Amino acid sequence: MSPRLRQSYNKEILPAMMKEFAYGNVMQAPRIEKVVLNVGLGEAVQNIKLLDSVQQELTQITGQKAVTTRAKKAIATFKLRKGMPIGCKVTLRGNRMYEFLDRLISVALPRIRDFRGLPDKSFDGRGNYNFGIREQFIFPEINYDKVEIVHGMDITICTSARTNEEAKALLRHTGIPFRK
Repeated sequence: MSPRLRQSYNKEILPAMMKEFAYGNVMQAPRIEKVVLNVGLGEAVQNIKLLDSVQQELTQITGQKAVTTRAKKAIATFKLRKGMPIGCKVTLRGNRMYEFLDRLISVALPRIRDFRGLPDKSFDGRGNYNFGIREQFIFPEINYDKVEIVHGMDITICTSARTNEEAKALLRHTGIPFRK
């Protein structure tokens, strides 16, 4: 069975986008291609075990194993050498991506304190949207007692849209709450 958000895309969002932008073909309409979650931990330079707990939490949130990212360059002021582990990331595609987005929109974002919506200025000009979350506790999969360190994460939603307007319309139809 396909995820709820994918069914909604096929039945409601796609026809609305076709009508709004007057596409001649279904394949011209933008779609969400992937979602990337990234956690950068500067504290991991001193304590590698923090990275293991962050990797486990990211795996719990997404349902897919997180990959450790390593430093590309050595930076002496930060006591960082090339190849040291400094973060984790997960790239979601297909059904897992739709399931994660559905949980993010309907469960996680409303749990943010004083939430007024996501900024609508965070598009990169090619249809991709970036935003950050300050703490991982908004996800119900996280057990508060087992958390070693409070960390945030960057979330990138990559779409096939050519312009920011198309991408914003797609995400708005998907249910992402933007600031007014």
